Amino acid sequence: MNAPSFAAHGGAPPAIDIRDLRVDYGNFVAVDDLTLGVPPGEVFGLVGPNGAGKTSTFRVLTTLMEPTYGEVILDGVDVLEDIESARRIIGYMPDLAPVPSDLKVWEFLDFHAAAYGLGTRAQRRERAAECLEEVALTDQRDKWCKELSRGQTQRVVLAKTLLHRPRVLILDEPASGLDPLARRDLRNALRRLAGTGATVFVSSHILSELAEMCTSLCVMNRGRLLASGTVEEVRQQMGSTERTLTATLLNRHAEAASWLSAQPAVHDLRIDLNQVIFGFKGTDEAQADLMEGLIRLGIRVRAFEEKRSSFEDILVEVAESNRHA
Repeated sequence: MNAPSFAAHGGAPPAIDIRDLRVDYGNFVAVDDLTLGVPPGEVFGLVGPNGAGKTSTFRVLTTLMEPTYGEVILDGVDVLEDIESARRIIGYMPDLAPVPSDLKVWEFLDFHAAAYGLGTRAQRRERAAECLEEVALTDQRDKWCKELSRGQTQRVVLAKTLLHRPRVLILDEPASGLDPLARRDLRNALRRLAGTGATVFVSSHILSELAEMCTSLCVMNRGRLLASGTVEEVRQQMGSTERTLTATLLNRHAEAASWLSAQPAVHDLRIDLNQVIFGFKGTDEAQADLMEGLIRLGIRVRAFEEKRSSFEDILVEVAESNRHA
């Protein structure tokens, strides 16, 4: 069942409006009646295991293929009816986009600026400089493309994608293979772009990567939308209430462990020095009841901490369900 689409900000129409999108390859359904709305100014993530339908969705959004049926509206433009107008407002960055080794960074950008028809040579140079500044690579303008690091190459490709001032950016695995510093630089660049009103649609198979990069996200599996919203909303919609709780106690550890082990949703309990550590799958109210119960028993609780299931754990569960279906 599809998750509900986002409401637009302030009553404005969504910048990305996907309705009942379906993509078939023969008898295989790659995208199954996807409906999703993304407000303007969002950095929105699309995550899912291999075969989830991410690439097919992006190919339709970027006018590279026609769907079996459905509608896609980007910033008010019908992608399926007005391809040329759509391409003028789209900035697409494919996974591991190549750059020519025999051009300098400014030459690479100037070539693409000319292809976009961005005015005179002076105007193209000015726009290229603006885009390099946007991705924090101004000091690399005279470097040969072949000398760039992986992270620098990704940001140069992003600068190229920004040349024509697209209103909707569609980025396929932009942080693939980047080190933490390069991911931070990319994340900051995307947030600055969203701050200008542009909408950024990012795909990845690494949910934790998107969780730190995006303002909101969705999870797809087998062509269907499982959840969408903020990070916490997605966690709740995915039904992941599993967490690990650690009670740090000042006295009566064995008594506390005995009482906790008898409570619903508590499992895999162990004592480690002055801590009682256990798995818990219950509501927030039930968790609060555990702390209250310990205090009523006269057990002195110094700290009560939780560690929720990581998003990687959630995706592993999704991928495992695919294997056994």
